[in-house]
Amino acid sequence: MKHIQPPLSDTKVVAVTGLESEVRSYCRSFPATFARAAGSILETDGGERYLDFLAGCGALNYGHNNPLLRHRLTRYLEDDGISMSLDMETVSKAAFMDLFRLRIMIPRNLDYKLQFPGPTGANAVEAAVKLARKVTGRTNVIAFTNAFHGCTQGALSLTANAHHRSSSSALLNQVTRLPYDGYLGADVDTADIVEKLLADGSSGVDKPAAIILETVQGEGGLNRASAAWLRRIRRIASDHGVLVIVDDIQAGCGRLGTFFSFEHAGLQPDIVVLSKSLSGFGQPLAMLMIAPQWDAWKPGEHNGTFRGNNLAFVTAAATLEAYWSDALFASEVVRKGGLVTHALDAMAADYGGMRKGAGMMQGLDVRDGKRAAQIRELCFHNRLILETCGPDETVVKLLPPLTIDDGDLSHGLAVLKRCVAATCAGPARLASIH
Repeated sequence: MKHIQPPLSDTKVVAVTGLESEVRSYCRSFPATFARAAGSILETDGGERYLDFLAGCGALNYGHNNPLLRHRLTRYLEDDGISMSLDMETVSKAAFMDLFRLRIMIPRNLDYKLQFPGPTGANAVEAAVKLARKVTGRTNVIAFTNAFHGCTQGALSLTANAHHRSSSSALLNQVTRLPYDGYLGADVDTADIVEKLLADGSSGVDKPAAIILETVQGEGGLNRASAAWLRRIRRIASDHGVLVIVDDIQAGCGRLGTFFSFEHAGLQPDIVVLSKSLSGFGQPLAMLMIAPQWDAWKPGEHNGTFRGNNLAFVTAAATLEAYWSDALFASEVVRKGGLVTHALDAMAADYGGMRKGAGMMQGLDVRDGKRAAQIRELCFHNRLILETCGPDETVVKLLPPLTIDDGDLSHGLAVLKRCVAATCAGPARLASIH
């Protein structure tokens, strides 16, 4: 684990926990005050170093304070580059869009218009659904079991998790919830249900404006849809004049070893939603990719003060230059994903559970929320940060930076293995590993 430079100031961080809302969550799982970070390492104000397998929930695919991106950003700021410009034209925005077209769209034969809404994933989901409803004149949207699309009002209506929905359940409507691939077991093709309900005028399901889906359900438990299911959903939607929206906020930007998570299926969504690691540096940035025939917005019709973060454009462009000019980075992600797959399969065989997900977005479903929480706590005590996910939080989820070196990746997997084993060995073993 690489050394992290000391901070510019040694000012002590004063705990003000009582001042912040009770809504905070991650700090409850990871009770430490962090001061600096580099690569895959987080360091506390007391100098304790943690290996980060959470990576900002997938917002830091290229690691903390990536030096290539940091250098580009600091140089831009030193040259008085524009940081705030609403949606006016800027050099940094134009440079990003040009590189995105050259490095991402053209090699994949993709034709989309780009929209920059408010800089969060949830706002981008809101914009995508709003546009689908506008161009189709319909209001219903099909979303799937275990989906997570955000916690703003419209995005929350698409999110399945009861914990998140509980604060606003009476207001969440105009959405039909259908079973995701595999939800009813391996022997049931849930695309049959989608097709039947849309074809039957008496099904009670109003013809939707859109079908929104994640190819890998990150917060929903790392459920991955098969390529065949995705292609069939695309065909069904096309047959009925329904738009397909792919939420690639967490699974995109290289997390599965391809820039988009749907590439393996040969899918052509009508709208793609990107955020999280799009900027590559933790700078907030969200983007819609809209098939040109659906770009029916009137000027300013979906608005927002921060729709175009120029600092994020700078680092986003740098990621495209540094990591997506050839196939080397993607092949390395695939290779590292294979190491994760091998390790998790071995843990599942030795200590129970099931590996889920793909690439560098995988986890171990231990089928017991209490045990998963114990594993997370033990990992934290052993200086490894990771989270749990799934409807009952039974999946121990791994989202390390894609740039992590083999040494740190192997070390983190070894720590996880010890902690998984400890939860099978009784109270004495649990106490010894704390």
